[in-house]
Amino acid sequence: MAMSSPIAGAAPIAELVRAYLAAEYQWQHNGDWHDLRIGLPVPALELMYPDAGTFGLLSAWNPHSVECAESVNREADRALQQDLVEAGVPFLAAFSSASNRSWREPGWLVIDLPLDRFDALSRKYGQLGTVWWTRHRPGRLRIQAARPADCEHEHVDWLAAAALP
Repeated sequence: MAMSSPIAGAAPIAELVRAYLAAEYQWQHNGDWHDLRIGLPVPALELMYPDAGTFGLLSAWNPHSVECAESVNREADRALQQDLVEAGVPFLAAFSSASNRSWREPGWLVIDLPLDRFDALSRKYGQLGTVWWTRHRPGRLRIQAARPADCEHEHVDWLAAAALP
């Protein structure tokens, strides 16, 4: 889920958002992988982190939704991991993938990082989309773009002001 500057035109954004909504998301704890779903709460995380109020999933891989060399992605991931260490919040290994595994991106599930810092990291690492949960609420896809006219979804937050034609 990546992009640092707006993709030209509404069609590519709408297409990417549909792919992100259909994607599979997982996080790891003590060697076990757990599913996350946009539109559903995260009770397992809430049980494991009873004092946490928010959770977010982001990656530094493939900025601009363009596949990068693994070495480039790994370096960006190390930088994001260092930013998370410096933020002083817990974070866990995570990944996002297409259901057929034709696309897969490692990432991080962060716990109680303030939303403004979460969104700033998303922008810093060129991510078009991230996923955010508030305790007891459904997961939301956060898109760093304006909403295309034909791309409405109840669990998507469009972070740019004007809808695209």
